[in-house]
Amino acid sequence: MEGTSRYIELAEAAVAAALPSADERPVELSAAVRYAVESGGKRIRPQICLAAAVAAGGRAEDALAAAAAIELLHSYTLVHDDLPAMDGDVERRGRPTVWKQFGETTALLAGDALQALAFRAAARSPRNAAAVVAALAEAAAGVVRGQADEFAARTAGAPPPSDDFVVRHKTADLFVAAAAMGALAAGASPADVDRLRAYALNLGLAFQYEDDLIDGDGTLPREETERRVEETTAAACAALDGLPGDAAYLRNLANRLKGRLQ
Repeated sequence: MEGTSRYIELAEAAVAAALPSADERPVELSAAVRYAVESGGKRIRPQICLAAAVAAGGRAEDALAAAAAIELLHSYTLVHDDLPAMDGDVERRGRPTVWKQFGETTALLAGDALQALAFRAAARSPRNAAAVVAALAEAAAGVVRGQADEFAARTAGAPPPSDDFVVRHKTADLFVAAAAMGALAAGASPADVDRLRAYALNLGLAFQYEDDLIDGDGTLPREETERRVEETTAAACAALDGLPGDAAYLRNLANRLKGRLQ
């Protein structure tokens, strides 16, 4: 089984290679893009992408372009989510958000640039590039749908939606894309891509339910949320059965994420 540090090192190198140089014009935009990505995230989605390639019978190196793409797309969603027109957050991961640091206009453009860079990286996948790009596009559209649904409820003064539409699209869609892109980059069979999609969907749901427990702001009673964490984590691990490669990292990741509350 590959180690966490190796996957993170591979992901960091792949993401860094996909970013504009510090002196690329306009310099402030390049700085904002780099600031957004170099903010100390856990790189969970690229880890899923790289580990999915291994679980599908390939190598982590097969999915470097895909791993960079999913992290760049994730960073774009965070930059836009923090804007005053959305959540208006002024701090993320212990430092000013991009719009607070660089201004709203530059932050908006930085998010746009990150999305474009994500698709450029995905298109560089050495295998199944068109399918990798399509999986990324599906996630990008899904995140927007989830954000729009959540924002509509907030604007109307209604409570957050109690179904899983927002959870699935704002959180799980990126997990699903990460796993599918990694598998496709490794040349996985359609059946194995589907197994990894099922794993990642349940992992994404479990991840968000666990976040609800940590933050104490979920729409469901605590007991029901805890039950869903256990249920979706178990379903994620079960989906890994039958894969041709080593899926131990993905299985351990699911259990590790479930234990964030402890």
